[in-house]
Amino acid sequence: MTTENDTRLGHLTSLQASEFLEKHPEAKLVDIRSSMEFLFIGHPTGAIHIAWMEDPDWDINPDFVKEIQAEQIDGCPIIMICRSGNRSEKAGIQLIEAGLSNIYHVTDGFEGDRDANNHRGTQNGWRFNGLPWEQC
Repeated sequence: MTTENDTRLGHLTSLQASEFLEKHPEAKLVDIRSSMEFLFIGHPTGAIHIAWMEDPDWDINPDFVKEIQAEQIDGCPIIMICRSGNRSEKAGIQLIEAGLSNIYHVTDGFEGDRDANNHRGTQNGWRFNGLPWEQC
C-alpha cells in the first residue's frame, strides 16, 4: 500500500464534500467506520455504511473493495468519511491501488480533529459544521 499522500485521491473538507454531493447527486457518500461508530456516534444522513475495519480486532475488511465496487455505478464519484480523515485516506488509497477512480475522502471526518483537551467535535468535522446527520 502506498504510504505517501496519493495525488489520485481527492481531498475534501466536510463542507466541500457536502457541496460536492449537492452538485453531483450521482456521487455516493460511504461511511467506513465500524458498525458501532456508525450507529451510536451518528453518521451523515443518507450515507452508505461499509466498514473498512471492524471492532473488536480492528482487522481490515477483506471484502472492502468488492463491497465498494458493488455500490459504484458507472464510475460515479465515491466520497468516504471516517472519524477524522485518517482511515478514509488509507481506504481511498487501497481503492485506487485496486484500480478504482473518482475516489475522495473527507479530510476532517465526521467528528473532526482533536483539540488541546483531546476532544473531537469542537473544531471541525461533518457534525461540527452542522451538516445533516442522524444516529440510532
